[in-house]
Amino acid sequence: MTNMGESRNHRLFLITADLLLVLIAYISAFYVRYFDFPGRNWDAFISLLPWILLIALFFIAVYELYSLDQKHQISDIMRKTIVAVAMMTFLTMAASYLFREFAMPRSVVLIASVFSVVLIVVFKTLYLKITRGKVVGRVLLIGNEHNLKKMTNKIKHPMLRGTKVIHAHGTDAIDKIDHLLQRSDYAVLCTDISKETKSQIIYHAMERNKNVYVIPTLYELLLQRAATSPLEDTMVMGVKPFGLTWDKVFVKRVLDIIGSGLLILLASPVFAFVSVIVKLEDRKSEIIFKQERLGKNDKPFMMYKFRSMISGAENQTGPVLASADDDRITKVGHFIRSTRLDELPQLINVLKGDMSLVGPRPEREFFTRQLAQKYYHYGYRNRVKPGVTGYAQVMGKYSTEVEDKLRFDLYYIRNYSLWLDVVILLKTFLVIFEKSKSEGTSAEDEEGSSEEDRSSMNY
Repeated sequence: MTNMGESRNHRLFLITADLLLVLIAYISAFYVRYFDFPGRNWDAFISLLPWILLIALFFIAVYELYSLDQKHQISDIMRKTIVAVAMMTFLTMAASYLFREFAMPRSVVLIASVFSVVLIVVFKTLYLKITRGKVVGRVLLIGNEHNLKKMTNKIKHPMLRGTKVIHAHGTDAIDKIDHLLQRSDYAVLCTDISKETKSQIIYHAMERNKNVYVIPTLYELLLQRAATSPLEDTMVMGVKPFGLTWDKVFVKRVLDIIGSGLLILLASPVFAFVSVIVKLEDRKSEIIFKQERLGKNDKPFMMYKFRSMISGAENQTGPVLASADDDRITKVGHFIRSTRLDELPQLINVLKGDMSLVGPRPEREFFTRQLAQKYYHYGYRNRVKPGVTGYAQVMGKYSTEVEDKLRFDLYYIRNYSLWLDVVILLKTFLVIFEKSKSEGTSAEDEEGSSEEDRSSMNY
């Protein structure tokens, strides 16, 4: 529910402020480095400035630095800012070579990067402290008891604290819901509401000039991108089969080959390092763990990972779910799982064509059958190649429920584009630094957490 209630003015203000802070960081870096602004170096900076600001704007948008969460606000701000500025630094240096502005000092770029992180984090922290005490909105949440409890815990305003949540049931009289709408700024409709009730609520909300946010059912997600056309004097909607067209498959495969090849080359020292520490901890076990997963169209393939558990962890139990304090995980395993380094060998799967860089996470047949019985549309995930990372992984958490992750996966398949793949890949860098994205489940939250990715992280 990104940007709920967040005005364009807020976003514009924060984006403009971030760009100004980047500019201030570079000016300060020049002064710290030279106590002056040497003509040749300064001219190179002025020539690169439009590209520096454009690069900064790109990563501000990709990592949503304009969106401030009240929960874990400081850690989230720091994590996003550090990753975004690191990317800015890399591309700025590349731009200086590309445009032959060799007089742009590398030391200034590095100092400006440190200043940018400090200035942006301090600014956003102060901005939150000044503004978060205000009441900014009233949310009307409509659904059954389970959904009301679930969504109340999730709703948080991206800019300020103080949002008030009003509850209503989908079975309540429309007059009562309409009365609550008048007292609210926007409404959230859960999945358990009937189509007729949804239509009535949306109609009344439009009459009241209120925003409505609908949590889509899986059926409604299938209707996305439906094409309308006339059949004589009747409008019909054409729902295309789930999957990617041949041209999208081709573009995606080209990205996979180039991307995985470059990443394997760049990460080769990391491959060697992880291989050594895994082998040193247990000399008798294999470095690479191989496990059968289901790929595109449910075709089995062997997925590779660095071993993070003791050898034969499931010999006595069969397939079981990994937990946060699982004693089967080795000491090295805890480290490589928390940093996602155990996933690196899957780049070989991508190069071979078993997987893609981006897509739904591959699952074991045992769990796929279980989940397909519970969720009718679960099998649609396998209409595309599974991915090393995915939309569900960057948007959800390790404990996100299966149905919520399934929504992200189906949305990704229905709305695939090369740009979406690029954004997901860039956002994956944030996942590495967020503990909640990679940790296992505890006994207390096992019932509500995702079996899909907990099982996928068993080794």
